[in-house]
Amino acid sequence: MRLSTVILPIHRWGEGQRVWQRAEDLGFHASYTYDHLSWRTFRDGPWFGAVPTLTAAATATQSMRLGTLVTSPNFRHPVTLAKELISLDDVSDGRVTLGIGAGGTGFDATALGQEPWTPRERADRFGEFVPLLDRLLTEDSVSYKGDFYSAHEARDIPGCVQRPRLPFAVAATGPRGLKLAARYGQAWVTTGDPKLFENGTPEQSVHAMRGQVDKLADACAGIGRAAAEIDKILLTGFTPDRGRPLESLGAFVDFAGRHQELGFTDLVIHWPIPDSDFAADEKVFEQIAMEAPTQLR
Repeated sequence: MRLSTVILPIHRWGEGQRVWQRAEDLGFHASYTYDHLSWRTFRDGPWFGAVPTLTAAATATQSMRLGTLVTSPNFRHPVTLAKELISLDDVSDGRVTLGIGAGGTGFDATALGQEPWTPRERADRFGEFVPLLDRLLTEDSVSYKGDFYSAHEARDIPGCVQRPRLPFAVAATGPRGLKLAARYGQAWVTTGDPKLFENGTPEQSVHAMRGQVDKLADACAGIGRAAAEIDKILLTGFTPDRGRPLESLGAFVDFAGRHQELGFTDLVIHWPIPDSDFAADEKVFEQIAMEAPTQLR
């Protein structure tokens, strides 16, 4: 099982550079950031752009993978996003993973002046966004006219360093999203079952995620693809366990082991942020980063 972290884009680069370099020193497989315009309780504080942050991180690190968890259609267009991703993949020498999801109803959903989309509208847009982005990242020139997105002779030369394109980690729990993950994803992402976060139990959460993994396998079988080909990523911090797995190395190894048994290949933990939902003891966090992966092989 691989261990990665997500570093929220809240740091001016003088400090942020040290954080991303420390993540690499600790041996994390990948470091991700959120692709939002602002987010929850951080709305009135510093919040920087995901792609510029990742570009800077690419120049400050050597081998650690980088990516978004997750980008969504809420304020992105496939044509412009593809150009930015190809540039980022080049700067990082092929170390980028695109975490991508349908988006939600947070600040991003209205920042451009639009009304929030319904769940069906988000799914409809996501269903068009992902296949078009796949084409833009694999073909030199793309023309397309859809219900929501268009492209006219969009040029993306020279393409990604990673071939045929950089990997997609598709966040999904519903049937339509899981079909997209099965067809286009090199990885699948979940945060668990959000309905269980407030009042559920860890046991109920594990049971719910077992069901999600099974549904992903069904979606893969529907197109003749082996589910084992897709990495399975759990972004932690949103299950009923909350921050308890980061209280000690033993607690984390126990948490990770239960999810490894479900077939998860990657766990992502939040870089500690004092006085927030992601507060954690930094010494314990670093111990987990350095020692947990060897106990989960």
